[in-house]
Amino acid sequence: MSHVRVLLVDDQELIRTGLRGILRARDGFEIVGELDDGAGVVAACRELRPDVVVMDVRMPGVDGVAATRALRDQPDAPPVLVLTTFEDEEVLAGALRAGAAGFLLKGVPALDLQRAVRAVADGDSWLDPAVTGRVLHAYREGAAPARSGAELEVLTPREREVLALVGAGLSNAEIAERLVLGEGTVKTHVGHVFAKLGLRDRAAAVVVAFDHGLVRPRGGA
Repeated sequence: MSHVRVLLVDDQELIRTGLRGILRARDGFEIVGELDDGAGVVAACRELRPDVVVMDVRMPGVDGVAATRALRDQPDAPPVLVLTTFEDEEVLAGALRAGAAGFLLKGVPALDLQRAVRAVADGDSWLDPAVTGRVLHAYREGAAPARSGAELEVLTPREREVLALVGAGLSNAEIAERLVLGEGTVKTHVGHVFAKLGLRDRAAAVVVAFDHGLVRPRGGA
């Protein structure tokens, strides 16, 4: 199995060193580059072609939110997993609005970081349960008006079930196992959900699932 190619973006060398120690080759990762500022992210992604960008939120110069927004405007941009030491729900919500695939608080167990990076690289989302409720509340405050419950009527029962599992943070492979379906079938269902509800990515699908009570956040709202 090929390694997950990772670009690290953090202004603290100590943090980058720690991340390198967790995202090791023997565990299936390859650090293809490092930056200490968000200004060079777009150019680095064009040159290095990472599978995922692991990016700090708060950096001098170009911060993680601005860098994520600039990157997501590019064709074939890799997904972004945002890291922060701050339980700042508005900043993390801003990262989601900018197009981040998920967020994780620094200091989580190494295995959780590895799982999050793999999930995001595979096209899934990852929202740290410690702050998910508050972040989604802040996200909704600055997002489009809430959808009515009737809008979910366009989904089939199976598509609603898949949406609920996406909202719970399951990957396509995990959903396939849970529902005893092929992973390709799950991907098709997810695509239909996105198209019918006009969703851009899995993070937006997670918000819809929470808004409609298909899943409830851990950590409070």
